[in-house]
Amino acid sequence: MKIHKAAVIGSGVMGSTIAALLANAGIPSLLLDIVPSKLSEKEKANGLTLKDRTVRNSIAQNNKANLLKMNPAPLLVPEFADRIEVGNLSDDLGRLIEVDWVIEVVVERLDIKVNLFKKIAAQVRPGTIVTSNTSGISLKSMVEGLPESFTQYFLGTHFFNPPRYMKLLEIIPGPNTDPEVIKFLCEFGERVLGKGVVMAKDTPNFIANRIGAIGSPVLLKEMLRTGLTVDEVDALTGPVMGRPKSASFRTIDLVGLDTFIHSNNNVANGVPEEKDNFVLPEFIFTMLKNGWLGDKTRQGFYKKSKGPKGKVIEVLDIQTMTYGPQKTVSFASLEKAKAARSLPEKLRTLVSGDDIGAEFAWNVIKPTLLYAATIAKDIAADITGIDEAMRWGYNWEMGPFQLWDALGVKATADRILSEGGTLPELVEELLAKGYESFYQKTEAGQTAFYNAGTYHQKTISPYAFSLKEAHKAGKVILGNPGASLVDLGDGVACIEFHSPNNSINADVVEMIYKSLEEVEKNYLGLVIGNQGKNFCVGANLVLILQEAERSNWEGLDLGVRELQNATMALKFAKKPVVAAPFGMTLGGGTEICLHTHALQASSETYMGLVELGVGLIPGGGGTKEMAVRAMEGILPGIQVAPDYFFAKRFEAVAMAQVSTSAEKARQLGFLRDHDRYSMNPEHIILDAKARVIDLARNFRPNLPTKVKMGGAGVRATLEVALYGMRQGNYISDYDMFLGKKLAYAMTGGDRPAGMLVDEQYLLDIERETFMSLVGEAKTQDRIRYMLAKGKPLRN
Repeated sequence: MKIHKAAVIGSGVMGSTIAALLANAGIPSLLLDIVPSKLSEKEKANGLTLKDRTVRNSIAQNNKANLLKMNPAPLLVPEFADRIEVGNLSDDLGRLIEVDWVIEVVVERLDIKVNLFKKIAAQVRPGTIVTSNTSGISLKSMVEGLPESFTQYFLGTHFFNPPRYMKLLEIIPGPNTDPEVIKFLCEFGERVLGKGVVMAKDTPNFIANRIGAIGSPVLLKEMLRTGLTVDEVDALTGPVMGRPKSASFRTIDLVGLDTFIHSNNNVANGVPEEKDNFVLPEFIFTMLKNGWLGDKTRQGFYKKSKGPKGKVIEVLDIQTMTYGPQKTVSFASLEKAKAARSLPEKLRTLVSGDDIGAEFAWNVIKPTLLYAATIAKDIAADITGIDEAMRWGYNWEMGPFQLWDALGVKATADRILSEGGTLPELVEELLAKGYESFYQKTEAGQTAFYNAGTYHQKTISPYAFSLKEAHKAGKVILGNPGASLVDLGDGVACIEFHSPNNSINADVVEMIYKSLEEVEKNYLGLVIGNQGKNFCVGANLVLILQEAERSNWEGLDLGVRELQNATMALKFAKKPVVAAPFGMTLGGGTEICLHTHALQASSETYMGLVELGVGLIPGGGGTKEMAVRAMEGILPGIQVAPDYFFAKRFEAVAMAQVSTSAEKARQLGFLRDHDRYSMNPEHIILDAKARVIDLARNFRPNLPTKVKMGGAGVRATLEVALYGMRQGNYISDYDMFLGKKLAYAMTGGDRPAGMLVDEQYLLDIERETFMSLVGEAKTQDRIRYMLAKGKPLRN
């Protein structure tokens, strides 16, 4: 089975953003919607009729256009919208014969879906995969009466919104789905679309929304009972509980109150015996009537407006249904929990306190624990699917069974019984067998989970590699406090940063040298990657500021030289070096990537040379490398003005531009044409390893080359652009001063245009410029401000 092209039927927010996800993965799609029943005023003014193709396609076309306005952006780059072709269901249903996968994303009404699938079944080629993105309607009822040749390729694929950013993809087999189709789509979802795939059973709301739905009605009832406020509830149900910063009510504002009510009612109607659990308080429907839907209407539980000093956020008082200022929240249990080190410690501290905050937290967590354990066997194959669904679909740090373990299964069970509660059969079964946790570690250090009376080892994706497990297995070749060299197998090693925030420091630089020496003797090649929160946030600004304040210029100069020498050692390494960046890849992290032979990035890589934001220029070879890449656009022997090529690369550095994706990083010049990215961030280590092996088959090290200088003419063009920006108040006087310094370094200083120099000459100018700036008072002010506030100072 292959998927080369898809069709998405239903072009609303979910349908269009699924088409965008496919586009990001390189899958072109046909986006179809209904034909409008009447003309818009603009169409009337243009003399169009309902027979005109542009009118008939207008719903899908408008929704496609909206992709470019959404924030966060659903497309890796706007140009990927060209991979989406629009049409309508009246004229283009016959084109389904062109596609390998049809995804239905129409309104959540069974009658409409049943009618649509009858039409789809009559058009698709035999063997075409057809799926529904329903969030909870029975799959069996959608395709009753349709031929087996259709239903064996039919199943559910429930993406979470927004599809680009939410990891979870629930795959729900239909009544007759061929197991090979399920297997294929699970692998396709993980490997090509980059999703965390969870198999769900065909029950109302499937897994994540089923478990998630029980929490909100309980929380609302408990809030009314205790008299807590909106901001107090959000303080108790955010990170301290292992939930996102948006907590409870900010999350509802984000997804929309109307969507929240629909999801809640879907479970209530689908499971009549549980309907009482999903009754919502009256004030929710008052909010709905008032149109207080959340972010989409700029007010919900929180109200956003503009005041004299900028954005104002007020919070809803559910007793008076009026908005007022946010207040500081303080509970003794909450403060103690925040001070605890690990999440399990935080949770145990939070629910064991003796104030109203602790009581509320326990009474919110307990029903989720009980509900998940009660329905586990009905909704998923095992508990791991439930925990993964809640982590990936709701951004919980721990799923419900991990929460049981964190709080202690026996201690939690004893507390529930002491309060007059009843334990679910699954918990009683576990305890009766003498076990006290749902998860265990095997002797080999692997994770095992409880299922049907015993423990089973969790399946590990063949595309993922755990550096943490490699450490436990003794695969570390070399190591120091800042970095390690880890054996990935098959002759490939990996430098793993683990310094604070994965920043560049002396230990990391030392490990680059030692790793290259080891790899050149004993390995095929080298990966540079890690599995921290971000790939690398750049140099250690604290150390730079401390040395500058002590006027230790020799020490700073030596540090810059050593980083430059390290990045050049990577560039001219005798074995292939592949970097695997992901997340924030800033400053020195980008400089390291720029000097490797290839990149295997995550699609979600936010890369940039941001040094001008702290009053410096890139000093680890980044300024030099962007100058080199600017001139790479000019063919040898061709005399052209290099202004354009320089302007694009200069702008990326001067404006401290950070890419919003790996593809955007390519446009900024950080990725080259041969560099690649993986949609699944968990796959980049092994994908980078495969790239090393591929390069090693016929590897030729880089040889030193001469670089053509841009010279004074190009520099003048760049300075004119800086002057225009200053006149327009886009930059400050000091920004302009820094920009001129950068222009001087990138264009070759006092060397004439077209002169050929070696890279070391550019590195020397780069280092000298960096050193001159680090001594500037305004630069040091910028560094202090960044360290204190986490954002740049424009002084």
